[in-house]
Amino acid sequence: MNLFRTTAAVMSLLMGLLVLPAQAQQNVSGDPLYTVEAPGAFSMAADLVIARPLLIGATVIGAGLFVVSLPFSAMGGGIGAAGKALVVEPGKAAFVRCLGCTGDGYNQRQ
Repeated sequence: MNLFRTTAAVMSLLMGLLVLPAQAQQNVSGDPLYTVEAPGAFSMAADLVIARPLLIGATVIGAGLFVVSLPFSAMGGGIGAAGKALVVEPGKAAFVRCLGCTGDGYNQRQ
């Protein structure tokens, strides 16, 4: 029974690795203007379960850090840069990006 489980685990891992090159082909035209990101189901599920809650948490923590650093940012004249780095960028990655995509995609859709 142990040999069967080992063989089944090795075969399932091998089949999973064989599928990866098929998922990597996204831009078949070669033109970067027409690159459309089409994520698979596993990347969408991982994004929904793992990445989005972490990014929302990073946005909330960044907002708190922005409020704490606001007096120092105001003295240095970098309120906009601090707000963008601590709040806007994680928020954009959490709420604007399509499910499973790596880029934000906000400027690409017009």
